[in-house]
Amino acid sequence: MLTETVGTAPERSFLPQGDRSLLLVDDDRPFLQRMSRALEQRGFEVVTAESVEEGLAALKRSAPACAVVDMRLADGNGLDVIEALQRAREDARVVVLTGYGNIATAVTAVKLGAIDYLAKPADADEVIAALSRKAGDRAAPPENPMSADRVRWEHIQRVYELCDRNVSETARRLSMHRRTLQRILAKRAPR
Repeated sequence: MLTETVGTAPERSFLPQGDRSLLLVDDDRPFLQRMSRALEQRGFEVVTAESVEEGLAALKRSAPACAVVDMRLADGNGLDVIEALQRAREDARVVVLTGYGNIATAVTAVKLGAIDYLAKPADADEVIAALSRKAGDRAAPPENPMSADRVRWEHIQRVYELCDRNVSETARRLSMHRRTLQRILAKRAPR
């Protein structure tokens, strides 16, 4: 049986009746705490984990009805948590969050059972809307999508972090002059 509403949302929900258990996995502690509080205020029973290892341990204790999983975690990939959850509970609804979205990981996440893929920073209402969406329904276009400059900046920051903050290596991988990269890194993020 399906429940008719989620929190105060008027749209039809496709969450299992009465089961409001949710696993939230993210290694960004401030984000994890904010999202956990927001979801609890909307009626979810939230269990948090800051790593793949903690997420897998939480799944062994109890497989939740829903999960919100960050793609990149300090000790591995959130896809491992999604795969384990789908084995433990086939009807679980999973939303993937990431600051480093790309088509390949989105496809993999969906193949493993994720129902949606949201870019960080997502808020609790976006997460609940994604969890409540009927399979096959398309999400509405974002009200305030990232600008092209912001997407470029995010990509540069991602490569910079993956290169252990080595400017020369990052510049080489991005086919960019080192001084140009240094100027970009010194600036604030575009809106």
